[in-house]
Amino acid sequence: MAVAKLVLAATSGKSSKILLGLRVLAFLATLSAAIVMGLNKETKTFVVGNVGNTPIKATFTAKFQHTPAFVYFVVANAMVSFHNLLMIALQLFGGKTELTGFRLLSIAILDMLNVTLLSAAANAAGFMAEVGKNGNKHARWDKICDRFATYCDHGAGALIAAFAGVVLMLIISAVSISRLVQPNKCSISTTAASTSVVP
Repeated sequence: MAVAKLVLAATSGKSSKILLGLRVLAFLATLSAAIVMGLNKETKTFVVGNVGNTPIKATFTAKFQHTPAFVYFVVANAMVSFHNLLMIALQLFGGKTELTGFRLLSIAILDMLNVTLLSAAANAAGFMAEVGKNGNKHARWDKICDRFATYCDHGAGALIAAFAGVVLMLIISAVSISRLVQPNKCSISTTAASTSVVP
């Protein structure tokens, strides 16, 4: 219900400001997700055995590059951030450029593609985070979050930001699609007004 009201408001006279605000929020969410996951790294030393009374220690490092899903997550969030940055720049510095017809359609398609890209990346990373937290007894995959707590906490924060970005991009996509119909409404109302004036 709230989303529907937001979409209706975005197709009114305040559409540019609302859409700009949504894009700024989506840009910040996806950029923070990419940065947090991209800088996510933790190194720890564990005792792996004993030789007599002497413990044998080994150092292990958990990095996002070790998991292809997390690499995809970083790349996807960076791409969506870049897309929103371009749209923000176009809206702020595009001057009086009219976004009608093919341009509106192109923006709507790009928004939908970015929703798909971001959603796939967030879900893939979420699956790997679940395995890292709880493991998988059937596949004999051990959990690692009991050993690399900081790494997992940072990953969880990145996932929250990414899913927030997914929700924002869904709303932005709905607004972009609704704006495709808006010019037609305006033209119809203008035509009707002109025909009513002519005797």
